[in-house]
Amino acid sequence: AATMVALLFTQTINAQEAKEPVKIKRSDLGNGIYMLEGAGGNVGVSVGDDGVFIIDDQFDYMAESILSNIKEISDQPLKYVFNTHWHGDHVGGNEHMHKSGGTIVAHDNVRSRLEKGATGHRVVPPAHPDALPTITFSEEMSLHINGHHIKVIYVPNAHTDGDAMVYFTDLNILHTGDTMLTGKYPFIDVDSGGSALGYIANLKRVLAMINTDTQVMPGHGSLGGKADVQSLYDMLIEIKTSISNMIAEGKSDKEIIAKLTFPQWKDMEWFLGSAEKTVTRLLAEMR
Repeated sequence: AATMVALLFTQTINAQEAKEPVKIKRSDLGNGIYMLEGAGGNVGVSVGDDGVFIIDDQFDYMAESILSNIKEISDQPLKYVFNTHWHGDHVGGNEHMHKSGGTIVAHDNVRSRLEKGATGHRVVPPAHPDALPTITFSEEMSLHINGHHIKVIYVPNAHTDGDAMVYFTDLNILHTGDTMLTGKYPFIDVDSGGSALGYIANLKRVLAMINTDTQVMPGHGSLGGKADVQSLYDMLIEIKTSISNMIAEGKSDKEIIAKLTFPQWKDMEWFLGSAEKTVTRLLAEMR
C-alpha cells in the first residue's frame, strides 16, 4: 500500500510539473500579508519596504504566475523564500525564485534531502544547486522583515523530518506548512522521516501557542483558524484512542484496519490521506 501511495504521489507530481499554470486565488490577511492558492502548497506572502518575503513556492511551472500575482500588490523585489519542507509541491519553484533574487531559507534537513534526492518508493532527482536553501537552521530562528517579528519553529518528525512553521507573532498569523491541512486527512511521509504520533504532538503544541484570533495558513486547504486545528487534532485523537482500545482487546492489525473506517470523515479523504492510511500508520507506531 505504501508503494502504491508513493507511486501515486510521484505520478501526480510528475503530471503536475508538466501542466499549465492554474489560476491563483489570493486572500488578503491584512498588514501586507497574503495567502496564494494555486497548484501545490499554499504560498504565504509578506510585502513591505524591505521587499517581498514568501513562504513556499509550489511547482516550477507556477513560479511566473506567483511572481506576477505578487507584482499586482507590490513593486518591491523578491528578497526571501522560506521552504516549510522539501516536497516538490512546496519547493518546485526554488530555482526560479533564486534567479529572481530570492534567498532561500529552510531547515537543515530540507537542504540535505534536496541535495541527495530520494530513491526507493519515490524517486526524486537531486535538486539543482540554485534550488538549494543557502541559509539553514536546526531548532528555531527569528526573521525581521517588513516590520514584522517572525518566529520560525522546527517541528521534529511530523509530516517529514524537516518541517517548519512560520509565525508572524506581532500579527498572530501562522503558516504551518503540511503539519496542518484544512478539510483533509494528513499525509505522513515515512520515507522522509515523518511520524503520525509526532504530527499529533505538534498539533497539541500549536493549540497551546495560538488563540481564537490566529489566522492559520495550512499547507493545503482554505485559510483556517484555531477551530480547524482543534478539529483535526480531535479527529486524530479519536482515531488513536479507537486503535488503543482495539489493541487492548487483542485485535489484529488486519481486524483493526477493516473495522476502523470513520465514515463521518469520508469527505476529508484525498489521494494522499485517508482513514485507512492514518489507521495503518498509527498502528505501525503504536505497536
